[in-house]
Amino acid sequence: MPEQVSAAPDRSTLRLALVVGGLVLAVLLGFGLGRMNAGGTTAGGSTLAAEHTHPPGSAPHDHGSATGTDQGGGTEPGGLSVSAAGYTLAPLTTELAAGRPGELRFQVRDARRRPATRFAVVHDKPMHLIVVRRDLTGYQHLHPTMAPDGTWSVPLTLAQPGVWRAYADFTVVADDGSQTAVTLGADLVAPGGYQPRPLPAPATSTTVDGFTIGYQGSPQAGATVPLTFRIDAAGGAAALERYLGAYGHLVALREGDLGYLHVHPEPELVNGQVTFWLTAPGPGRYRLYLDFQVAGAVHTAEFTLTIP
Repeated sequence: MPEQVSAAPDRSTLRLALVVGGLVLAVLLGFGLGRMNAGGTTAGGSTLAAEHTHPPGSAPHDHGSATGTDQGGGTEPGGLSVSAAGYTLAPLTTELAAGRPGELRFQVRDARRRPATRFAVVHDKPMHLIVVRRDLTGYQHLHPTMAPDGTWSVPLTLAQPGVWRAYADFTVVADDGSQTAVTLGADLVAPGGYQPRPLPAPATSTTVDGFTIGYQGSPQAGATVPLTFRIDAAGGAAALERYLGAYGHLVALREGDLGYLHVHPEPELVNGQVTFWLTAPGPGRYRLYLDFQVAGAVHTAEFTLTIP
């Protein structure tokens, strides 16, 4: 009588088939998820790079974090580091004689230590340089010029001895055309006897060059709050002119670490007043520097602000 063969597979064969099938399914799922994650990262990176550029006449915003992102969510301010986002601020001169005209020269170098030579024009200039002594006196807002080799230079006088902070605020254009806004900081030295000055008491109004400047608003740590400035001349509201593409520029520096925020205003005046939206990264005392232009001349009003 012929031997009958069972049509059902034995247990060992079935178990082997299940193991192999599970391994194949795991590999396929892992490959698919990997492709999904890679695609999300690439898309997100491209979006962030595009958001780093703020052309003249754009909506109010601030520069400040090391990588140039807006300050929402309490992001730490910029200018705290000499290197960030793959770029390094490399001063070629770090010491100047106090009270004597000098020249500051520097380069912005990429991760391969090559001088960057392509910069986007943001608010009418490819480079904004802020210089202030570490006690927050002697504020200067300068615009260096770049040589073909990527070396920036600007006349600079450090009025008093001490350690000064230089902030380079720029948007660099990479070889692939992507743009990254960065704020980097480095110290400069003016040798001599340093006599630090205490910050003036907080106030919401001040006078400078015959103008009376006051603001309304109560900044809070981690919140975006409007500050509305009014500039009055002898006969009433001053006739503000656009300076660097806007009716004013506001720099805020935090006492202690000298964290940097560069805030730009609403594109139009309202009742002759200019409004900025400021996001303070944390509590502390800040020094505000408001640049504005009237009759072709640029003036700077300064305020001390305490954020609880």
